[in-house]
Amino acid sequence: MPPDASATKKRLLDAAYAEFAEHGLAGARVDRIGAAAEANKRLLYVYFTNKETLFDTVVARSIQRMSDVVPFTPDDLPGYAGALFDHLIEHPEHLRLATWAQLERPVAGPAETAAYAAKVESIAKTRLSASDMEPADILALMLGLTTAWLGASPALRGLATSEPFSPERLAVHRSALIATVEALIGVAAR
Repeated sequence: MPPDASATKKRLLDAAYAEFAEHGLAGARVDRIGAAAEANKRLLYVYFTNKETLFDTVVARSIQRMSDVVPFTPDDLPGYAGALFDHLIEHPEHLRLATWAQLERPVAGPAETAAYAAKVESIAKTRLSASDMEPADILALMLGLTTAWLGASPALRGLATSEPFSPERLAVHRSALIATVEALIGVAAR
């Protein structure tokens, strides 16, 4: 009976997630992924064909993981933005991986497209559907606001007079984010 490959696949995916979040697709090394997974790097090619397919699989898994942990609430976009902000503070690798995906894969993959399409469709079913703003624009602005401070240049964060990731500063940023998303919804609803 052949050994169960699921444990090895999971280790490879977990190691690839860490590697891609740190180095992106171009900078990631199959040798490091194999070593971190304690698996022969050739198995990566057996299970995932190539590094690009593995990257796409890892991005899709990351999107699904975030959707599971931070459920989308189209009737409470400010609450969703706050919950997503909290999650990204706790798990910055999600944002780093998404940033690498945008840089190295400028055309969204099927997992990204499906995740965004479902959210846009959900927004279209809310009271915001009667607004002049497209549901896709509302989502894009809300997501952009949520990730803007977290993704801002370290040089900009370095200009702050206090620790950028102190609980006090994070609370101020979170409150400002929620208020801004509430304002966005108010503008969209008019």
